[in-house]
Amino acid sequence: MVTELLRLAPATEITLFFVPDDYATGREPEVARALFPGIRVVPARDYVRFALGRGASDLLPADAVLYLGGDLMHALRVHARLGGKAFAYKFSRKAHRDTFARVYAVDEKNVAQLRGWGVPAERIELVGNLAIDGALGEAAGAFGAGAGDAAGLAPGGVLIMPGTRKHEVANLIPFFLEAAVRLRASAPDLPVAFGISPFTPVEELARALERGGHPNVWGARGSVVEFNGGIALQPAAGGAPVPVVRDALRAAQRSRLVVTIPGTKCIELAALGVPAIVCVPLNAPEVVVINGPLQYLDRLPLFGIPLKRAAVVAVDARFPLTAQPNIDAGEELMPEMRGALMPGHVARRIAAYAADDGARAVAAQRLRALYAPQAGAAERLARSLLAAAS
Repeated sequence: MVTELLRLAPATEITLFFVPDDYATGREPEVARALFPGIRVVPARDYVRFALGRGASDLLPADAVLYLGGDLMHALRVHARLGGKAFAYKFSRKAHRDTFARVYAVDEKNVAQLRGWGVPAERIELVGNLAIDGALGEAAGAFGAGAGDAAGLAPGGVLIMPGTRKHEVANLIPFFLEAAVRLRASAPDLPVAFGISPFTPVEELARALERGGHPNVWGARGSVVEFNGGIALQPAAGGAPVPVVRDALRAAQRSRLVVTIPGTKCIELAALGVPAIVCVPLNAPEVVVINGPLQYLDRLPLFGIPLKRAAVVAVDARFPLTAQPNIDAGEELMPEMRGALMPGHVARRIAAYAADDGARAVAAQRLRALYAPQAGAAERLARSLLAAAS
């Protein structure tokens, strides 16, 4: 989105606000500054001061305030302080039907949602999913570490993308490292690497491997080592280190398949036509981050952890499918593994899918076609925003 705004109107002054969010890693502002050194980036702690009426007093009145994620109340607060016209992407609420000059929808289902939330039809504009352009841009080298980074995974290998949230790093990296060890034992000729987000620092990786994750995930302990000009995960039990790539989507294009968890990355992989296995390990439900006050159940004495476990399992059971491409297609284009998972079982499933060339070819074609019409969403939104705000 920022790239398109700057391409279409290079003189545009852009301020990117990060707001408090349980899903954030804390490194997002740092990465944003590296990607876009010419824009202003306000981290969450400074946003709070701004929202309370302090700090950032040098910000000029805005022509437009665009909500792209997080709680809507933050966008409303920024708009209240900076003025201009307010715009939203994907979400609104009935209480805000007169607030947003335009709300941008990702698909027809989203259009229906917005109308149900009271957004007048003439204020809804269908642009597509911004994640598609993000994926295509990253895979083409527009963002990220650069061409050399993707070389950590040999063509035709397996790329593991374990997530960026703190509980995912702490538990799923050891879990998937053990799965990688098992995979190497059963399919030694199948290259494997980890795609780790630039939001995850090396120190956090090292802590996760030192502890080995929650006992219920049966993860591997290990360490972070230097490897071929980059880093790798070294299992404590021995064996070759598993390379790490930071430019994950560029590496994904070279892979035979990706192993990941539900999230935006599933949409990104689908846009690139990369087959994937989606894992939903519920070995330790109490450490999972969920929306709303249920997130804090585990902090209650005595019964908090059992209640959080029950809540997470109940939420998961409500959804027949968890990967967004599967939800959008109405079927499992990306095979899903859910529940209490064992690393060995996951390794066997990876090996079987890696050997099934026909199934992966069909999945790749259908996944790519699923989101192809949405390519160009960032340009469409940027053009509309610039025109409406002028």
